[in-house]
Amino acid sequence: MSSPQALQELPGAQKIVQLLAGKCLAQAVSVAAELGIADLLTDTPKNVEEIAAVTSTHAPALYRLLRALANHGIFAEVEGRRFTMTPLANCLRSHAPDSMRNLARWMGSPLVWRALGELLHSVKTGGTGTQQAFGLTDPFAYFSDHPEQLQVFHDCMTDISRLNTPAILEAYDFGPFRKIVDVGGSHGMLLSAILRRYPGPRGIVFDLPDAIEGARQAIVAGDLTGRVETVAGNFFESVPAGADAYILKQVIHDWHDTPAVAILRNVRQAIQPDGRLLIIEFVVPRPNELSLAKLLDLNMLAVTGGRERTEVEYRELFAAAGFRLMAVHPAAVPQCVIEGVAAAVS
Repeated sequence: MSSPQALQELPGAQKIVQLLAGKCLAQAVSVAAELGIADLLTDTPKNVEEIAAVTSTHAPALYRLLRALANHGIFAEVEGRRFTMTPLANCLRSHAPDSMRNLARWMGSPLVWRALGELLHSVKTGGTGTQQAFGLTDPFAYFSDHPEQLQVFHDCMTDISRLNTPAILEAYDFGPFRKIVDVGGSHGMLLSAILRRYPGPRGIVFDLPDAIEGARQAIVAGDLTGRVETVAGNFFESVPAGADAYILKQVIHDWHDTPAVAILRNVRQAIQPDGRLLIIEFVVPRPNELSLAKLLDLNMLAVTGGRERTEVEYRELFAAAGFRLMAVHPAAVPQCVIEGVAAAVS
């Protein structure tokens, strides 16, 4: 698939062909990430037979995969059907500072891939591709039978947090808060980064029991055991009470308006009167303005039934849950910090 600039230089029919070929490229990136090929090539180039032996793959087919990826700057082919690393391939290493390996694995997982394959069903009915493909009304129920995919999902969220957290910390001042609850906080990377930067606040990572153990390990590794609690629970039932800041990062976009409002109403019941609701999400821009959010919104439609929202839609969502949207703080990443306060009870 060509770059956006290169696409603009092609005739219309060829642009469409290039865009349609993008599905092959996306899945190829996911397969390379799943196989851990970038980790194998970190130290030295290897020929395709060596890589195939380690990854238990079919060498001729693996060569075709790597050749296609090298065509787009992900790995490079050198003499002797050997492959070596590139800056883009480095982002698929497990422990690279800007690793997106787990995001690539998640986006190529059976749940996401098959659900997106039912996008026509979603567009015709408004229902999820997950229900059409798997018969699941709750996409997160998939994890009950696929715990290995749950770990990939949590690791994906951690990778995204690692990438976006520095920009979020620059976009908003978390220092004045006394107690911060990270609702649906997974392994607590964002909260840990906030507390390392600001010595005053204490925090709680709140998530389902299967995520909390990973959060505990991260808190110990970050030497924050004296300032962070982990609490297991379900945000559709309640959230820990008494904090003056509640963060929901990439949580609300998983849900359509009715369950999203239910989550926020539980936050409204728990928050201090002078507290802040801080949602970290994409904000869909004006019509015809290029934005990753508009593509990811299709992913939410097909996989979870959720959505990416405009500022107006967030304002309406806040009001329905008893909050008033105060400001949208753009960050140097596609996400924003959407700030709200408890609305006065009439």
